[in-house]
Amino acid sequence: MSAAHTDLSAARASETRRSRTDAGNKRAQTRSAKLAAIVQPVRPGPGTSAIARSAGDEARGAELTLANEHLRVDLAPSRGGGMTRFDWHGDGRAPTPIFRGCDSGQPAQDETDPNGLACYPLVPFSNRIGGARFQFEGREVAVPRNRADERLPIHGDGWLRAWRVADRGEHHATLVLERERAKPHAYRATLRYALDGPALTVTLAVENAGREALPFGLGLHPFLARDDDTRLAAAASGLWLSGDDWLPQRHVPAPAAWVFGVAYPLPGALVNHAFTQWSGRASVVWPRRRLSLTIEADADYYVLYTPPGEDFFCFEPVDHPINAVNLPGGASEHGMTVLAPGERLTRAFRFTVEPVGR
Repeated sequence: MSAAHTDLSAARASETRRSRTDAGNKRAQTRSAKLAAIVQPVRPGPGTSAIARSAGDEARGAELTLANEHLRVDLAPSRGGGMTRFDWHGDGRAPTPIFRGCDSGQPAQDETDPNGLACYPLVPFSNRIGGARFQFEGREVAVPRNRADERLPIHGDGWLRAWRVADRGEHHATLVLERERAKPHAYRATLRYALDGPALTVTLAVENAGREALPFGLGLHPFLARDDDTRLAAAASGLWLSGDDWLPQRHVPAPAAWVFGVAYPLPGALVNHAFTQWSGRASVVWPRRRLSLTIEADADYYVLYTPPGEDFFCFEPVDHPINAVNLPGGASEHGMTVLAPGERLTRAFRFTVEPVGR
């Protein structure tokens, strides 16, 4: 082999190594960019404003968007891991809200208030705890108040904390919340959103990160769009009647007007009760929008809230009723799960949207 040929071969080898190095650097930069996008979710700005608005809407401040040919979901990890939008846009339609948009709350609400969201997670318990305390295994457990406008602790604290984005893709995202030093419930939680065709599945899990066993419970708090003709089917055989403090007073069979065995008009009066012996399946129908929503959950209870005159109502699938820790028989008798340190509880909630009346 000639010296010239040897030099040419060496040059080609060197060029190949440089190309491989450049390609490796580009892959590393791409991985770094993807990691940065996960750790620092996209926020609205001059280059992302289109992602944060629909036709004719002002930017809503969505931090993360999931979308497919049927659905769009906007998430706000920094606002309790909640949703700011859940819209249907299948069949070539303009976006149609399934959950109330986050800017549809009371005008006086602060934009950071989770109660202005479209939906948020309930962890490590749902709704109120009477007396801000309960008895468990021979000891009194105090639960701190978490809202200035509430006399009692409500909905745990997951909805009031910023969640970290652990994983995301075009159709899914996983959020994480570490509350290992919280009292009395020290925990770690994960919240996964996933789109699959016309369905959104939300999976919520909690792990006891404390040193003692405690009862835990999970749920979701969606604010569903409401029209004058909105109908609900959510068969449940009983409910807890609440007093003026919204705590349950006695359990009764569901009255005929509230059985919801078939698609039935929403009550015009205020309802704010926990329904029991639920099948885990419900349907909402919007005749005017020509859409229906099927809700499926591995939970035996739901809380229905129908504020008169509002353009939303709340159907909250939960695994325990209000104040379960203080009801006769204790938390375990009313759907909550006692977790020893390191044990984990998971609940899944599926929302499927379908056109009707075509």
